[in-house]
Amino acid sequence: MARWRYKKTYQKKFLLLSLLAQAVLFLVLLALLAGIGIFVYYAKDLPRPENLGEVSFARPTKIYDRTGRVLLYEVYGEEKREFAPLREISSFLPLAVIAAEDQNFYSHFGVDLKGVARAVLRNLSMLQAAQGASTITQQLARTVLLSREKTLGRKVRELILTLELERQYSKDEIMEFYLNHIPWGGNSYGAGAASQAYFEKPPSALTLAESAALAAMIQAPTRYSPFGNHQDELLARKDFMLERMAQLGFVSHEEEQEAKKEELVFAVSGTSQKAPHFVLDVVDSLLSRYGEDFLRENGLKVITTLDWEMQKAAEEAVSALAERNEFFNAYNAGLVAMNPQTGEILALVGSRGWSEESYPAGCVSGKNCLFDPKVNVVSYLQGRQPGSAFKPFVYAVAFEKGADDTTIVEDVETNFGIWGGKEYIPQNYDGKFRGPVTLRQALAQSLNIPSIKVLLDLAGLKDSIERAKELGITTLKDPSNYGPSLVLGGGEVYLLDMVTAYSVFATEGKRVYPSAVLSVEDSQGRNLWGNKNGTAQIMEPAVARLITSILSDEEARAPIFGRAFSLLVPGYEVAVKTGTTQEYRDAWTIGYTKDLVAGVWVGNNDNTAMTNAAGSVVGAPIWNQFMREALASLESSKSQFQNPK
Repeated sequence: MARWRYKKTYQKKFLLLSLLAQAVLFLVLLALLAGIGIFVYYAKDLPRPENLGEVSFARPTKIYDRTGRVLLYEVYGEEKREFAPLREISSFLPLAVIAAEDQNFYSHFGVDLKGVARAVLRNLSMLQAAQGASTITQQLARTVLLSREKTLGRKVRELILTLELERQYSKDEIMEFYLNHIPWGGNSYGAGAASQAYFEKPPSALTLAESAALAAMIQAPTRYSPFGNHQDELLARKDFMLERMAQLGFVSHEEEQEAKKEELVFAVSGTSQKAPHFVLDVVDSLLSRYGEDFLRENGLKVITTLDWEMQKAAEEAVSALAERNEFFNAYNAGLVAMNPQTGEILALVGSRGWSEESYPAGCVSGKNCLFDPKVNVVSYLQGRQPGSAFKPFVYAVAFEKGADDTTIVEDVETNFGIWGGKEYIPQNYDGKFRGPVTLRQALAQSLNIPSIKVLLDLAGLKDSIERAKELGITTLKDPSNYGPSLVLGGGEVYLLDMVTAYSVFATEGKRVYPSAVLSVEDSQGRNLWGNKNGTAQIMEPAVARLITSILSDEEARAPIFGRAFSLLVPGYEVAVKTGTTQEYRDAWTIGYTKDLVAGVWVGNNDNTAMTNAAGSVVGAPIWNQFMREALASLESSKSQFQNPK
C-alpha cells in the first residue's frame, strides 16, 4: 500500500514537472516567435546596411592660388563634409576615438556587454541616467541610418542595424564610415572637415594632441568647441583622453607626456578665408557659369591666378599705410595687380581690412561709412573719378593722330567757353602758368590746362572716350555727359578697369582681358574651364612706348613732383602716374613694368573729402611698398622698356 501511494505521488510530481516544462517551452517558443515577430516588424522598413558604402557626399568646391597648394576657400552646402579614406587619416585619431567612445571596439560584436553592465551599475549608483553604453557601431547606425527619436522602437531598430553592420563590414570599414559621418560642431561633419575647421590642416597631418582634442569633442562638440567659452574644458578633456590612450597601450607614457606639453594652435574662427574680395569675385564667376547646387556638391578644383606671396605683400602694404593715411582723413584703400602680358590678376585687396569693423561705429553700409570693409573698392566701388590718372589715354589718342612728345601747347590762363551752364576756366594743380610746354612736360608734370587743349584740339572728346572704352574702361556710357574735364578725370571708373587700361601701355599696345581663373576641374580630374585669354593689338606699339617713356621720365616730372622716392623702385624701370580729384575725394597711383602693373585707390567709402591727400602722398607709398616686394619675386622683372623711337 505504501509503495502504491509513493508511486502515485511520483506520477503526480512527474506530471506537474512535465506540464511545467511544456509551459516553459511554450513560453520560450512564444518569446522566440515574439522576438522573430518583433525583428520582422522592425526590420522590414529598415534602411539597408549594405548601402552604407554608397552614401554620397556633397563634395565642396575648393579654390586655390595659382600653385594649387594654397587653399583660399571652400564652397560648401549646409553640411561641411569631405570624405577621407582611413589610410589618409592620422593613425592617432582612430585610437583617440576608441579611447574616448568605445574601448572594446575591436573585440565586441556591435554591443559592448561589459560596457552596458558598467553603465547600468553607474546609473543605478547615481539614481539617474548618467551614462550610456553606445558603441561606435551603434552610434554609426543611429547617426547615418536612423532618425534621432528616443523611442523603444528606434532602440530595437538600432540594435538590429548594429548587428547587421558588424556582420557585413570589417571593423576598419566601420571606423572609416564613423570618422566620415559624425558631427564635429558647427556645420563640420567628419574628420576631413573637422581637421580643416579647427587646425587648418588635412586629417593625415593631425598630431597626437590634435587627435585627442578632436576625440574629446565628440561627446559635446558645441560645448567643447575651441571657438567657444569652454576651451579650458576641452584642453582638460584632451589630456584625459591622452591618459586613457596610454592606459590602453595605444601610446607610450613618453608620447602621452609630450602630447600634453604640445601647445595646440587652433584656427581663428571666421578668418580661414584668404584673399576674401578676390575669392568672392571668383565665386560670382563660378556661380554664373555652373549654378549654386553644382558648385556646392560636385567637388570642383579651381586654380586661380592669385599669387599668394604677392597677395600677402599687397595686404600688408594696404593695411599698414592705410592706417598712416588716417592723418589725412583717409580711411580706406584698395590695390589690384596683374600680369599685363596675360591679364592674370595676381593680387587683389578690396579694402584695408576684411575682418575690421565699419567706421564710424553704427554707420550704415553703402550710405555713411568712411570705411566699409566688405565693399570691394577694386571692382564694385561706384562713382569714383580717376583725376589725372586718366590723362595718358587722351595723350595716346593725340599721338595716334600725329602729335608727339615735342609738340608745343600753351600753358596760359584759358577760358574754354560754357560747359555745364557756366564758363570753364580751369587751373593747374599749383595755380601757376608755364607758357609754351611740350606734351612730354605737360603729361609728366600733369598740367591741367595743356591737357584740356590736347583733349579738345589734338585728340577729340568723342575719340578719347572711344579709345578709353577700347582700353578697358567700362563706365563711360554716353559721350554727351562729358566735357573738357574728362581729361582731368571727370568720368567715373573702377580701379580694375584703370589697371587693365594701363596694361596696354606695358604690352606695347596689346589688350588682354583681366582673368582670375586658370582652370576648373571636376572630381574626376576632367578640365571644365581653361584660361583661353587672347590678346589683340589695339594701339600702335610706338604710341604705347611713347606714353611709357613719358611716365617713366623722372627728369620731366621733377619740376612738379621733385625726386619723389615713392614713384621710384630702385633697380627697376617703372612707369607711373598719380591722380587726385577735386577736394581730395579720390587719390590714385597706377604704375607698371613690362611684367607687372598695379594700381592703388585711397579715399573714403562715402566719398567724404580727405585733407591734402594727393595721389602722390597717400597712394604712391602703398604702390611703392607693394612694387618693391612684388618685383623682387619676379625673375624677369628687370626687363627694360623699349625706346619709343
